[in-house]
Amino acid sequence: MISNQRLFLSVLMCGVLPVATMAATPVPANVTCLILPSKEVNVGTPVDGVLAQVLADRGDIVKPGQLLAKLNSEVEEATVEYQAAKAQFGARKKQRNEELQKKQLISSQELDEMATEHRLAELELKERQQQLRLRSLFSPIQGVVVDRYRQRGDMVKQERIFRIAQLNPLYVETVVPASYFGKIREGQSFSVTPQLSTSALSAKVGNVDKVIDAGSGTFRVRLLLPNPKYALPSGQRCKVSFPD
Repeated sequence: MISNQRLFLSVLMCGVLPVATMAATPVPANVTCLILPSKEVNVGTPVDGVLAQVLADRGDIVKPGQLLAKLNSEVEEATVEYQAAKAQFGARKKQRNEELQKKQLISSQELDEMATEHRLAELELKERQQQLRLRSLFSPIQGVVVDRYRQRGDMVKQERIFRIAQLNPLYVETVVPASYFGKIREGQSFSVTPQLSTSALSAKVGNVDKVIDAGSGTFRVRLLLPNPKYALPSGQRCKVSFPD
């Protein structure tokens, strides 16, 4: 950036740059852009284990909360069953002794101890259930599986298993000359022509940079392009038309 400023000053001092050139240059109506996923997430497991089931593959469309894979969990499932039975027994014991306490056959202190034991058993059951849930991988978003890094039977150690991209809406990222600053606002709609399509599509401005890059004299604009049927692939270049 400093070298560019020195070059500009040297040309100006030599008189090579006419005064007319310093005026506002015409701004092109079409600017290049890039179509990208609106979100990408890596889905993995926070615990170690062996993949017992892999239920999604590359190219699959997944929904939020959909089960993608499971680690071996026989021990954890047995622990949950044991703790659930213990909590149920504690509930029945508490109910029986509440009737005895009404008849003053046991003290309030004894009933309180039984109620506390039941409550602790329920909390331990909840903890075991959460530990079991950590051995299942669920999709956090609706999108397409871009990559699957492990197979059924693989030993995994707190690593990513899937990469998922959200393709509806798509992000249209572009860089616009500074002369457009203040003229492009969030919510406005403009025409976008993807590289692999001859027809223009309507995209709405979702984000406009509040700062102009001094080196290039540009600022970034992000548009939201609907893609409900996943007909448009991400990663392709495009052109967006702004009014003069």
